[in-house]
Amino acid sequence: MSFRVLQQAAGSAARLGRLTLTHGEVATPAFMPVATHGSVKGLTPRDLRECGTEMLLSNAYHLALRPGAEVIGRLGGLHAFMGWDGPILTDSGGYQVFSLANLARVREEGVDFRSHLDGSAHFFGPEEVVRLQETLGSDVAMVLDECPAGGAPRDVVQAATERSLRWAARALAVRGRADQAVFGIVQGGTDLALRAESARATVALGFDGYALGGLSVGEAREATWAVAAATAPLLPADRPRYFMGGGTPEDLVRLVASGIDLFDCVLPTRHARNGALFTSAGVVVLRHAAYTDDPRPADERCSCYTCTHFSRAYLRHLHMAREPLAVTLNTMHNVTYYQGLMREMRAAIAANAFGTFAVGVLGEEMQAWPA
Repeated sequence: MSFRVLQQAAGSAARLGRLTLTHGEVATPAFMPVATHGSVKGLTPRDLRECGTEMLLSNAYHLALRPGAEVIGRLGGLHAFMGWDGPILTDSGGYQVFSLANLARVREEGVDFRSHLDGSAHFFGPEEVVRLQETLGSDVAMVLDECPAGGAPRDVVQAATERSLRWAARALAVRGRADQAVFGIVQGGTDLALRAESARATVALGFDGYALGGLSVGEAREATWAVAAATAPLLPADRPRYFMGGGTPEDLVRLVASGIDLFDCVLPTRHARNGALFTSAGVVVLRHAAYTDDPRPADERCSCYTCTHFSRAYLRHLHMAREPLAVTLNTMHNVTYYQGLMREMRAAIAANAFGTFAVGVLGEEMQAWPA
């Protein structure tokens, strides 16, 4: 892996970069659509390329349960299995410690899970998770971490942060693929002192890149922005910075302003399945009767396949009739919107106009640009 910062925006920490991985280059800041099970719901790899996607995120925990990492490995690895020739980042399953807490038991050795599919017992330790992702053959592997819920007591957050650091060291000790980058994860909840200590200790271990984890898990959005703005400058400038699980278009603009390079989120794809379209004029909710005979495209400023071929009336009809095509067309538009937003931010940074761009998106001056 290599990462180059090409330019930093005047007046903010936003930066333009180039991330080179085994399966290709990625212009940053970049958004990774979520392909949890090896598929972005409703879209083919060809669709994703047409939407402007360069990199995807898959989930090692879910793929380990079904169809199994060994199956994918025997079939040539995750890229061949899912027909995607670009970079892939695999999450470790740390988020499932939070989202599937009723099925998980955390101990020093790792995490005991009961499968949400059939109740079978599984163990995921930091060493096992690295080997699992090496079998999958992703370009970027995430270490196993413990992700406490937003608002958890400080002692719980501190214990999870310290355990995540111990797991990170164990993960690094067993890595064996030179063609796979490994990212460490900074924890600490919304406690800036814990975040700073976690950042210092994680950086000292020497990862290829660094992620901000344990956010977008129930805390206030303003707290998320504050943590990112305070923590990103503590991470090496010559390594990619990844914000896990965020977020809305507003979140992305504010987080890019903090110096974050990589993002993933289920929001554009989940909204699409629920009939909500991101547009330059706000969110269009297709179930509203106002769109019953609306001849306009979802977004008159968008040139995606959906917007150049279909009306809001037709998209509403598909959604209300629960036609599978609704998921494809809506997802195609929303992913294109997100990729277009990232492309516009990259152009604004290159033109030293990111501040003006951010005001245009947010409708107001940001409270404080990160130093």
